[in-house]
Amino acid sequence: MSNLSSRDILEKLISFATVSRDSNLQLITFVRDYLASHGVESELFHNEEGTKASLFATIGPKDRGGVVLSGHTDVVPVDGQNWTVDPFQLSEHDSKLYGRGTADMKGFIASVLAAVPLFVKTELKTPIHLAFSYDEEIGCLGVRPMLAELAKRPLKYSLCLIGEPTEMKPVLGHKGKLAMRCCIKGAACHSAYAPYGVNAIEYAAQLITRLGEMGKRQAQPELHDARFDPPYSTIQTGVIKGGRALNIVPAECEFDFEVRALPDFDAQTVADELQQYAQNELVPAMQAVQPDTGIEMQPLSAYPGLVTPPDSTAAQLLALISGSDDFGTVAFGTEGGLFEQAGIPTVVCGPGSMDQGHKPDEFIHVQQLAACDAMLVKLANHLAHHSL
Repeated sequence: MSNLSSRDILEKLISFATVSRDSNLQLITFVRDYLASHGVESELFHNEEGTKASLFATIGPKDRGGVVLSGHTDVVPVDGQNWTVDPFQLSEHDSKLYGRGTADMKGFIASVLAAVPLFVKTELKTPIHLAFSYDEEIGCLGVRPMLAELAKRPLKYSLCLIGEPTEMKPVLGHKGKLAMRCCIKGAACHSAYAPYGVNAIEYAAQLITRLGEMGKRQAQPELHDARFDPPYSTIQTGVIKGGRALNIVPAECEFDFEVRALPDFDAQTVADELQQYAQNELVPAMQAVQPDTGIEMQPLSAYPGLVTPPDSTAAQLLALISGSDDFGTVAFGTEGGLFEQAGIPTVVCGPGSMDQGHKPDEFIHVQQLAACDAMLVKLANHLAHHSL
């Protein structure tokens, strides 16, 4: 396969509709074959159903750690969004490249793949590893089996660069996330006899109110971390379902809530406190009316936050190749905390802006792709002369 530009590769990547609910295997097969055409072998890590896969590949010496370039291949849905262009066909207007995933985050993957011929011909002292995952958008799920396997190996990776869209600004941190579902089982009756039933919606309202109070506690100035925006851990309820008719006391209600936690705050304490409040104060009152009522919490997804020290080797290499040591943080999450937990120091820097991510007519500016291409050239040149 001849050398392709990052734009050419991005056009191909966008044509694969890798929404998280669907398979990513066509894209992964394309990447595997592209790498093989340049003499690079790939490992695939499939999900249990065999419908999705993460890919890991090494360029350069295979007997040592090195730099991991990481990106997720899945994208969010386009359903219900008012797109003016085909979301799965790359189009260009005013130096902007449109398509689902252009910013989040196939632009980075395209730049990495376009740099593969350079990586291959460069005599690298430190290897470059490619790690492309699935199901990041629904809880950073797909990267976990790959990291678990890599952790069994004797190699210790020096750092991971995750190319989430930061407008090529160097980022060292982001918040963690915990998403939970709370299910309330009440007891139905005719609304004319409401006191004889257990109103699941009303108990859900008490729980949601309690979450709001907990959120206000986290917003106290003494808990702020000015590196983040907003500078405190946040709690919000995003989905609620319950009730069948106004004249029926609702027997079921469920709601989903999330915690966006500063890296030094354990989000699980929010769920634990809510569970304790439910069991100690609400459930006894419910069961006094109807014994088979109750409240259950179900985890939906979670990933850790990330904070990498600015004086670390990972941060200093990022400053070198990005051309800036003006380190920042981002409000959205990445797989970075999971790489960090696996013992791989992690930084974030990539082309495009999350202001365009998840929106209709998502785009990336061609200058952002060019800047990412240039950063990867600097990385290759550095690793040709330095061991990490």
